Amino acid sequence: MQYEEFNAREFCSRKLWQMINDECDSAINECQLEQAVAELANRRHYLEELSRIGKLGESVHNA
Repeated sequence: MQYEEFNAREFCSRKLWQMINDECDSAINECQLEQAVAELANRRHYLEELSRIGKLGESVHNA
Protein backbone atom coordinates (compact mmCIF):
# COMPACT_ATOMS: atom_id res chain seq x y z
CA MET A 1 0.00 0.00 0.00
CA GLN A 2 1.37 3.38 -0.99
CA TYR A 3 1.07 6.26 1.47
CA GLU A 4 0.58 9.76 0.13
CA GLU A 5 0.81 12.70 2.51
CA PHE A 6 -2.07 15.14 2.33
CA ASN A 7 -0.98 18.75 2.00
CA ALA A 8 -3.94 21.12 1.75
CA ARG A 9 -1.68 23.90 0.43
CA GLU A 10 -1.14 21.94 -2.76
CA PHE A 11 -4.80 22.20 -3.77
CA CYS A 12 -6.61 25.15 -5.25
CA SER A 13 -9.41 26.66 -3.18
CA ARG A 14 -12.08 25.26 -5.45
CA LYS A 15 -10.77 21.70 -5.05
CA LEU A 16 -10.59 22.10 -1.26
CA TRP A 17 -14.18 23.36 -1.26
CA GLN A 18 -15.22 20.31 -3.29
CA MET A 19 -13.48 17.98 -0.84
CA ILE A 20 -15.28 19.60 2.08
CA ASN A 21 -18.68 19.40 0.42
CA ASP A 22 -18.17 15.83 -0.78
CA GLU A 23 -16.69 14.56 2.49
CA CYS A 24 -19.15 11.63 2.67
CA ASP A 25 -18.23 10.45 -0.82
CA SER A 26 -14.53 11.29 -0.78
CA ALA A 27 -11.49 9.48 0.46
CA ILE A 28 -10.35 12.19 2.89
CA ASN A 29 -10.37 11.51 6.60
CA GLU A 30 -11.35 13.83 9.45
CA CYS A 31 -7.83 15.18 9.89
CA GLN A 32 -7.55 15.97 6.18
CA LEU A 33 -10.97 17.61 6.28
CA GLU A 34 -9.81 19.85 9.13
CA GLN A 35 -6.67 20.75 7.17
CA ALA A 36 -8.76 21.65 4.12
CA VAL A 37 -11.06 23.88 6.19
CA ALA A 38 -8.10 25.55 7.91
CA GLU A 39 -6.36 26.20 4.59
CA LEU A 40 -9.45 27.83 3.11
CA ALA A 41 -9.86 29.92 6.24
CA ASN A 42 -6.21 31.02 6.05
CA ARG A 43 -6.74 31.99 2.43
CA ARG A 44 -9.96 33.78 3.47
CA HIS A 45 -11.87 31.87 0.78
CA TYR A 46 -15.37 30.49 1.23
CA LEU A 47 -15.56 31.84 4.80
CA GLU A 48 -19.25 32.66 4.62
CA GLU A 49 -20.08 29.24 3.20
CA LEU A 50 -17.91 27.40 5.73
CA SER A 51 -19.59 29.28 8.55
CA ARG A 52 -23.04 28.56 7.16
CA ILE A 53 -22.42 24.80 7.05
CA GLY A 54 -20.84 24.82 10.52
CA LYS A 55 -17.29 23.91 9.52
CA LEU A 56 -15.54 26.92 11.06
CA GLY A 57 -14.54 26.25 14.64
CA GLU A 58 -13.60 28.76 17.30
CA SER A 59 -9.90 28.15 16.69
CA VAL A 60 -10.26 29.22 13.06
CA HIS A 61 -12.28 32.32 13.99
CA ASN A 62 -9.58 33.42 16.42
CA ALA A 63 -6.63 32.76 14.11
